[in-house]
Amino acid sequence: MVFESFAEANSFFLLTIFFIALVMGAIVTKTNFCTMGAISDMTNMSDFGRMRAWVLAMAVGIIGVVVMESTGVVDIAHMFPPYRGSQLIWAENLLGGILFGIGMTLGSGCGNKTLIRIGGGNIKSIMVLFLIGIVAYYMINPFPDSDKTLMSVLFYDWIRPLSISLKTPQDLGSMVNASNPLAARQLIGGVLAALMLIFIFKSSEFRKSFDHVLGGLAVGVAVLAAWYASSGMIQIDIDGESYGLMSFVNNWDMLMDTDIGKPALIRPSSPQSFTFVNPMGQTVGYIGRGFNSAYLTFGLMAVAGVISGSFIWSLLTRSFRIEWFASFKDFGNHLIGGLLMGFGGTLALGCTIGQGVTGISTLALGSFIAFFGIVFGSAMTMKIQLYKMMYEDASMTAIVLTSLADMKLLPNSLRKLESI
Repeated sequence: MVFESFAEANSFFLLTIFFIALVMGAIVTKTNFCTMGAISDMTNMSDFGRMRAWVLAMAVGIIGVVVMESTGVVDIAHMFPPYRGSQLIWAENLLGGILFGIGMTLGSGCGNKTLIRIGGGNIKSIMVLFLIGIVAYYMINPFPDSDKTLMSVLFYDWIRPLSISLKTPQDLGSMVNASNPLAARQLIGGVLAALMLIFIFKSSEFRKSFDHVLGGLAVGVAVLAAWYASSGMIQIDIDGESYGLMSFVNNWDMLMDTDIGKPALIRPSSPQSFTFVNPMGQTVGYIGRGFNSAYLTFGLMAVAGVISGSFIWSLLTRSFRIEWFASFKDFGNHLIGGLLMGFGGTLALGCTIGQGVTGISTLALGSFIAFFGIVFGSAMTMKIQLYKMMYEDASMTAIVLTSLADMKLLPNSLRKLESI
């Protein structure tokens, strides 16, 4: 789609992202697609229905990105965030994922679920959103009158040295075959997606669940639609030469006589798809700058779209309900959960959607590490909560050892409590 001005192209782009996110928000609300719920069902009830829906979204994303890259429909080499970066920040991916998994369990849902709950009338999720947003914002932006960020103060000096500098991008295709990464991604992506689909559809219960299938497909397709919209769909024609949004912004001084209408942030004009922690930080920054339109980004429209989609579906189904904190403990859990999701999601470069679907669609190794961390952090927290409730006098050491034994991460001989 070709436009004659950046303003027209950018406005169409932002409205497109809003619409995709709105549809995704409505369908996720309708189908109860929930990544924390998927881990809870799997951990506590051995029910893999919602986990299969999550994996279906991953499979759709992998297949779609492989096909679109192979046919030249998208070019996501300079994506934001840099999932395929040559610096493998495995410790940040892992620690961030674990912190995010713990946080989303305490905060009643991941970043996407927080937005869904806000649309459905959950006021306590508004607090979670702003806690995530404030932490995410100051993890990468300096404090007022300072050059320090939360990342530089708390993490950078000890965790960044653990990263590994690779000779290739960190997607599995490049790591396996640097001379022809596209062919390798086609093979690896095809095999991995096929294995995922076998796991998903071997369950007759899943095949019969319209909501699970629809939820997984909708999230996967939404991720692909966003990749396409931000990478290959929109072009700006200037004197017969075409520019994408990112290339236009990078060449702004050459193409434009004024800075009027220029985005304040360049990186959010890069090819990207859905993630929700960094966009919550962008939302806080947008509000703090007095709703300056120069700070309108993909991420902001994604946040607004998901909330709007959930809100509309809640009104249509008369399920909109105002919900407040049930107790001071509930407030404390959401407070800690929001803070941990802000730290963890920024460290890990994404959330259950950002890394667990969008990042994995690029076959980035760091995304798989972050996904493992999120699942482990959430499942471990759920186990600890359950054993604390059932064995009130048990020590934390006994609870942790038993939880790890339940998860097959320690031999059963180290179990200190009877299995629940």
